[in-house]
Amino acid sequence: MRKTSRRTFLALAGTTVLSACGSNTVQTGNAPPSTAYSAGVTRPKPKPVDLTQWYHPYPEAGVQEAVARYAAAYQKSKVAVQWNPDDYETKLNAALQAGPVPDVFEGQVTVERVRQNLLVPLDDVIGPVRGDFNPSVLAAQTVDGKTYGIPQALDTQVLFYRKSFLQEAGVQPPQTLDELVDAAKKLSKDGVKGLFAGNDAGAAALAGPLLWSAGLDYVKDGKSVGFDDPRTATAFAKLHELNGSLLLGAATDWPDPLPFIDGITAMQWTWLWNLPKIQDTVKDDFGVLAFPRLDAAGAPSVPVGGLSAMVHAKSLNPNAAKDFVKWLWLERVDFQQEFATKFGFHLPARLSVLDKVTAAGDATKLVKENGRAAGPLWTPAANTALVDALGRIARDGADPATETKAAVEAVKAELGRLST
Repeated sequence: MRKTSRRTFLALAGTTVLSACGSNTVQTGNAPPSTAYSAGVTRPKPKPVDLTQWYHPYPEAGVQEAVARYAAAYQKSKVAVQWNPDDYETKLNAALQAGPVPDVFEGQVTVERVRQNLLVPLDDVIGPVRGDFNPSVLAAQTVDGKTYGIPQALDTQVLFYRKSFLQEAGVQPPQTLDELVDAAKKLSKDGVKGLFAGNDAGAAALAGPLLWSAGLDYVKDGKSVGFDDPRTATAFAKLHELNGSLLLGAATDWPDPLPFIDGITAMQWTWLWNLPKIQDTVKDDFGVLAFPRLDAAGAPSVPVGGLSAMVHAKSLNPNAAKDFVKWLWLERVDFQQEFATKFGFHLPARLSVLDKVTAAGDATKLVKENGRAAGPLWTPAANTALVDALGRIARDGADPATETKAAVEAVKAELGRLST
């Protein structure tokens, strides 16, 4: 049986796409009585309704016990937590389509689920605290102007750099792509490469950050290609300029911090959840940066993503399910902080709770100021077209304008499919 981890969900760098999913559990629901009572007769207290809540199998020890404890603390409904140890995506997809129905489940908002009327809008739930979330993170929960997911926790990618390596080379932490190219060249010496962003020359990990560096995006206006612009080719060409300074053929890929820890690269693009491991080994000889901007018209960025809580439209008790989601992911700040930070190193989704996480250091500011996410319209097919084009540019020196144009056409076709 294939197990699914948090890293599997977030494997596409910068995207918030989850491939279609499914499950088997039993869900029952007994709506509270609505019978009118005559004056003077005491109305019996409604019995708590039964809800089921689904999680994928987090690899960190203690998560399963924690989420069961959260559910047990809820008083308004009886919440049965189902932990799904094998193929969560397939099980969830089957359950969403045919049942048994999970009332509350985690995953990522997709256009297909919304168009199939499988999700309950949660705008009334999140409305009072909407401003306490990164706008890009909320945009990833939104289809046709309605919000369908409440972010549970965030994972982000940052640029780690070795302070001593930069100091010895007389290099400042890069703030633009040209500075990144120059720094990587100067840092590539004595068996050390300047930058590691993946064995594919950074195509998978850096597609989104390169778009954002130029002030562009995957999709714009909720309907059209966001990178149909000459600046895309300009930004993508910078990755090819980095080619001679990139670490390639590493024993592990970019999500693993080992190349950075071993000192064979001066800078590495990787997940922030590696922070504790990096701190344990290189101590304070590191810093973190957002991915640099192309120029003054662009912007630095850190991709942010994660799983969200959603309510199934076929739930027998959708209002009770919404109340539970509101309680757990908006009201119980203590649970939110524990869930994000105690079991592996992740970040709370609420900005006010994020401020309490001092261990994140500069990363907290980067997420608040530069956090970016792809939205529900960015599908695996669209991502493959863009990443493949960038890979040919970065590795093979293919013409950036030609490759970008081909990717634009492929994504136009995919967006057209989603609109029908």
